[in-house]
Amino acid sequence: MLPQKFLDRMQQMLGDEYEAFVSAFGRERYQALRLNALKTGVNAGTVPHLSGVPWAENGYYYDASEQPGKHPYHAAGVYYIQEPSAMAPAELLEVAPGERVLDLCAAPGGKSTQIAAKMGGEGFLLCNEINAARAKTLSENVERMGIVNAYVTNETPARLAEIFPGYFDKILVDAPCSGEGMFRKNEAACEEWSPENVSMCAHRQDEILDCAAGMLRPGGKLVYSTCTFAPEENEGSVSRFLESHGEFHILPIAKEKLGLAGCDGSADCLDYPVHAADPLEYTLRLWPHKIRGEGHFAALLQKAGELPEKYHSPSGNGFVTGVSDRDLGEYYQFCQEISGRRELPVRQGQQRVYMKFGDHIYLASPMMPSVKGLKVLRPGLHVGTLKKNRFEPSHALALALSPGEVRRTWNLDASGSAVTAYLYGQTFPAEGEKGWYLICVDGFGLGWGKLAGGIMKNHYPKGLRRYS
Repeated sequence: MLPQKFLDRMQQMLGDEYEAFVSAFGRERYQALRLNALKTGVNAGTVPHLSGVPWAENGYYYDASEQPGKHPYHAAGVYYIQEPSAMAPAELLEVAPGERVLDLCAAPGGKSTQIAAKMGGEGFLLCNEINAARAKTLSENVERMGIVNAYVTNETPARLAEIFPGYFDKILVDAPCSGEGMFRKNEAACEEWSPENVSMCAHRQDEILDCAAGMLRPGGKLVYSTCTFAPEENEGSVSRFLESHGEFHILPIAKEKLGLAGCDGSADCLDYPVHAADPLEYTLRLWPHKIRGEGHFAALLQKAGELPEKYHSPSGNGFVTGVSDRDLGEYYQFCQEISGRRELPVRQGQQRVYMKFGDHIYLASPMMPSVKGLKVLRPGLHVGTLKKNRFEPSHALALALSPGEVRRTWNLDASGSAVTAYLYGQTFPAEGEKGWYLICVDGFGLGWGKLAGGIMKNHYPKGLRRYS
């Protein structure tokens, strides 16, 4: 049952379209996934019988009868299951390899992993989530998708704003909201809705946007998005932001190119005057009765100014510093064993910095900021752990590698019983050179195994193993 006050407002907003809008809630919602371009060999034919999401590169609808979340490809990070409308904001940001990008409200990670795929492992991505439990889920998804150039933090926007003034080229603020656009997907959001909660969310969005504004460099771009229909949280949040931040302006969104012609925002739905210089029709509204997806809102904003020549804005912490080679002897031995090289070719061609936290080794690029004073769950790529006189590779490293980057691999068929047994944590008989093997499914890195005595010992993480 949809809240009556919500329905009254929507009827006032939509007029003749109201009945079509309400009827959309009685239809089955659309299911979609996004192929992970970071995985070597992924293309439109990787998962058959898919149809494209018009506004999202590598976004595809799938039939509701399918269960891609249970397929081995999901465990290998070949795709991310994502609501189709939720794919739009990251597309609007138009990130490029080598940029510094912030996803400020990032959990569970759909938009972060979408941004990372476009960065291709180059540059720096900061994925932040203020809720500790949700930040853990975010970190797990960053790992599963094989992302090598990201930090995952559990900080307040205000704390990040202190450390990263004028630092980022692009920022995504997918703000916490009243969730009206997810009523069809999430009944709890419907039950928790109230006009008071809408106003509370709008106030919180204002605070988050204020923090984001200070972290964007001159000329940088910001995408603000929500999954609600509430004008107070959508056009209202954008309008209030522009009122208090005159250095920003709205950019038009190429809606026709995205297959979203007519999905315009509007100033008419606000109960206060809007400056004529703020063209709120440039913003984007996704309606469930107009598209194959849920409700979403997005605005593309740009900060005034241009980058001076040789512009350099380090974080307040400075850049990351690494450990010496003498701390990495066992790791280099492992790399030589598994690849025939001193270092694994993850992000080959870039300089590398290795960080040590206890016995854990992380790989970062020199452009990554220091983690000093930050609540960091994942500072770059976790490559593994130093044990007594040996090195044990991490699951994250397996998911970041492709078969062509290592000497020893063992490939399993996605439709066979062996891959299921592996995901359950079982060993299997194997012949070959003893030592570490990258276990793959149809050529995609899935985990590690260690061969000895004709048996491949299973190193798939116990916390990820299937038990039913």
